[in-house]
Amino acid sequence: MRSAVSTSVFRQAARPRRLPTQSSRFASSNAEAAQKKAQDALGSAQKTAEKLWESSKKFLGPLGARAETMLGSYRQPVMYNLSVARELLKQVYVAERLQPPTDIAVVRNAYSMLWSRASSPAYWRGILSSGEWAKVGIYAVEAYGIFKIGEIIGRRSVVGYNLQ
Repeated sequence: MRSAVSTSVFRQAARPRRLPTQSSRFASSNAEAAQKKAQDALGSAQKTAEKLWESSKKFLGPLGARAETMLGSYRQPVMYNLSVARELLKQVYVAERLQPPTDIAVVRNAYSMLWSRASSPAYWRGILSSGEWAKVGIYAVEAYGIFKIGEIIGRRSVVGYNLQ
């Protein structure tokens, strides 16, 4: 018969080893609790969307009522998607620790740095020699595209203005 010490040594040797990067998983929640949490989140998002919709109707007056009739049966899915997007943006805002600038000097410093780089021939030579010109070109095309989309939305027409 084996002794208690040899049995515990045998069990330790037979146990699979974990890497230091692996951690033990514990059953912290079950499917029912997760489903209840999701239902609660859905309910709060819908309540918030309804409050937002009502306040926008009050603010916009007849235009808000007209928008409600134009949405028709799409109102609920649109409001749900807007509230989900808002909650997602809140989470990104918190996770990335985003915040607006607290001092005008920060904004001034950022724009002065951009202007000094844009007006410096040495900066452009460095971009060309390092191969970053492609990335800068893509950013420029994106900015131009966003500008053009804004123009199209402002004109409410893809080409020219609707004159009647």
